Amino acid sequence: MKGKIGIGIRAMGWKTNARSSSSSKMKVWIIRGTTMVLLWTCLVQLTALGDTWGPRVLKGWPSSSTQDSHSLDVKFLPAAPVRVLPHKRVYQNNGYLMVSCNGGLNQMRSAICDMVAIARFLNVTLIVPELDKTSFWADPSEFEDIFDVNHFITSLRDEVRILKQLPPRLKKRADLGIVHTMPPVSWSDISYYHNQILPLIKKYKIVHLNRTDARLANNGQPLELQKLRCRVNFDALRFTPQIEYLGRRIVQRLRQNGPFLVLHLRYEMDMLAFSGCTQGCNLDEVEELTRMRYAYPWWKEKIINSELKRKDGLCPLTPEETTLTLRALDIDRDIQIYIAAGEIYGGQRRMADLAAAFPKLVRKETLLGADDLQFFQNHSSQMAALDYLVSLESDIFVPTYDGNMAKVVEGHRRYLGFKKTITLDRKLLVELIDKYTSGSLSWDEFSNAVKDAHSARMGSPKKRVVISDRPKEEDYFYANPEECLQPLETKPVSIL
Repeated sequence: MKGKIGIGIRAMGWKTNARSSSSSKMKVWIIRGTTMVLLWTCLVQLTALGDTWGPRVLKGWPSSSTQDSHSLDVKFLPAAPVRVLPHKRVYQNNGYLMVSCNGGLNQMRSAICDMVAIARFLNVTLIVPELDKTSFWADPSEFEDIFDVNHFITSLRDEVRILKQLPPRLKKRADLGIVHTMPPVSWSDISYYHNQILPLIKKYKIVHLNRTDARLANNGQPLELQKLRCRVNFDALRFTPQIEYLGRRIVQRLRQNGPFLVLHLRYEMDMLAFSGCTQGCNLDEVEELTRMRYAYPWWKEKIINSELKRKDGLCPLTPEETTLTLRALDIDRDIQIYIAAGEIYGGQRRMADLAAAFPKLVRKETLLGADDLQFFQNHSSQMAALDYLVSLESDIFVPTYDGNMAKVVEGHRRYLGFKKTITLDRKLLVELIDKYTSGSLSWDEFSNAVKDAHSARMGSPKKRVVISDRPKEEDYFYANPEECLQPLETKPVSIL
C-alpha cells in the first residue's frame, strides 16, 4: 500500500513539475514575445525620429521610404555626438516674421543671419526662410536641401522661436495671400525695425519681408545683436550631412597631395553680363553678354564702359590677369589650385595661361565622380556650398572679385583663426599689369610692386572701415566680424 502511495506521490510530483516546467517555458516565450514587440516599436519610433531630426541620426540606414531626389549615400559618416540642447527662451510672442531671401547662396546666408537677429530683438517668431528660386541661377533648392534645418531651429531656441511653417490658422491666411508684404529699407539700424516693422507685425500678426539683402546696418548695432549674427553664421547655419560629407571627401583628397589654394575665379557668364566687364572677350562674346544683360530687367545698369570700369577696379580679374598676379605673388607652381567657381566663360581658351603656369588645377568635378555630384546638378547653391566648405579649409584663399562669397568666406576664415586670405587690390593690379604688358615694367619690378601692395592684405586682424553716410562703400560686417573674433595667437581651426 505504501508503495502504491509512494508511486502516486511521485507521479503527482512529476505532474506538478511538468506543469511548473510548462508554465516556466510559457513565461519565457511571453517575455521574449513582449521584448520583440517592444524592440520593434522602438525601431519604428527611431525611424520616425530620423525623419523628424534629420539625416544626422539615421539617414545612413538604407530605406526606400527615405530616399529622395537629393539624398546621397552617407553610411560612412561618423556617428553624431549627443548634443545638449539649450533651454528655450520664454518670451511673449509679438507675431510672425516670414522672409523671402534673394540672391545667391552667400547673399542669402548673410541675410538669414540678419533676419534671425531682427526676429530675436523684436520678440517675434521666425518662419524658416524661403530661398530664392527666381534669380539667374533658378535653383529650386529649399532651405532644408542646403542647411540642417533641425539644427538651425534647435541651436537657436535659447534666443528665438523658429518654426518650419505658420500655425494652421495663420497658414490659411498666408496661402490666400492675406499677408502684409514689404521690402525693408537697406542698411537699417535695429531701431528702424522696432519703430517701423514691429508695429506692423502687431497689427497684422504676420509680416512678410520679400527682400533681405543688406537690410541691417554693418555698424552701430548692439553688441548682443552683432554676436548673434556671428552665432547664426558660424554655428546655426550648418550644411546638410550630405554636403558636409562630400566637402570632407574633397578636402581629404586634396590634403593627400599636399597644401592647396582655393581660387574663387569669378569669371562666369552671369558675372560678366551683370558687370559689363568684357576684357579679353571677342565681339561675339561681347554681344552675347550684352543681350543677356538686357534680358534681365532687375539688372538696372545697361550701358557700361568696360574699360573705365576695369581701370576703377570694379571688374573681376580675368583668368589671364589672375595668372600674372599669382605668379607675381610667388605662389608655388606645384601647389594644387582648386577652382571654386561655375563654368568659366570662354572655357579652355581663357584658362590656357593659368593651366600652363599652374598645372595642378582641380575642380570638384575632377575630384569627385559623376555619381557623387548627380544630385547636385542644376542646384547651383548646393554646388556653391561645397565650394564654401573647401574654401574654408584651404591653406590660401584668393578671390578675384569682392562678391558675396568672397566676403563671407573671408570673414569666416578670420573667425577660424585668421587663415591666409589674399584680398586683391584690383585697381592697382590692372594698372601694374598694363604697365608690365606694355613693357614699362620689368618682371622683377612688376612682381615686387604686387608683393609690396598685398603684404598687408593677407587676412590679418584689422578694424572695419566705417563710412556712416555711404554704407555700400564701407567694410562689410560679414567680411570682418571683429566683435566676434579671437586674438591672433589663436591657432587656426578646421570645421570638418
